[in-house]
Amino acid sequence: MNLGLFQRAVDVIRQSKYLVAITGAGVSVDSGIPPFRGDSGLWNDYDPDIYASIDGFLANPGRSWQFFLQLLDVMVDAKPNSAHRVLALMESSGILKSLITQNIDGLHSLAGQHHVIEIHGSLRNLICLECTRIYSSSSILLDSEDLPPRCVCGGILKPDAVLFGEPIPHEKYFSALEQIRSADVVILAGTSGLVHPVNELPEIAVRHGAKIIEINMHRTPLTLSWGTLHLEGSSSDIFTGIQNALYDSDD
Repeated sequence: MNLGLFQRAVDVIRQSKYLVAITGAGVSVDSGIPPFRGDSGLWNDYDPDIYASIDGFLANPGRSWQFFLQLLDVMVDAKPNSAHRVLALMESSGILKSLITQNIDGLHSLAGQHHVIEIHGSLRNLICLECTRIYSSSSILLDSEDLPPRCVCGGILKPDAVLFGEPIPHEKYFSALEQIRSADVVILAGTSGLVHPVNELPEIAVRHGAKIIEINMHRTPLTLSWGTLHLEGSSSDIFTGIQNALYDSDD
């Protein structure tokens, strides 16, 4: 990691008045949750149009549920890593004002984050396609031999996450927009910058005068835009460094 860039990023964070974070799958990799894209991404083994689109789900919900069940098996044992914990600490100490996550694992909330916009929903909740009743995933017996799970009304239960082909709920998107328009600094952590419409948020932030800090294992389309400060490395390692710089220094 470039220490000069790291110190510049820490200085920008220190001087921020309204810091907002946007996180993606890379933040949860060190918690044992595989990413969706990249060399080890889930989409290499599962066609998202078949397993994770609303059309694929409605055509064969049992097939899609075989995929979601595997994800849930991983998520149920996953624990927040240092990136989640440091972001929660930054919120509790007043540095971080809000967090927008594309992740559906719920780990930010488990780490103690309160101002979280789960813009793609959460796999930890299920919704009935008939009566819209919400269930906790942990409250439903999910049997791989009896899928899809059903509501008490008889309707099919779907993960309360945004599938491909589904719109992001308006209230969540507009809440995210409100935060982004207020931000003077935005941290992008573990996100590919490819998923619409979340990938538009950094540009909107820049148009409103914000500075961008990107934390990722590799450079993304976002890196080359807007004078981004790119910190290359794992989210957990870099946020541990940020914690040390912000809270353990003698300044």
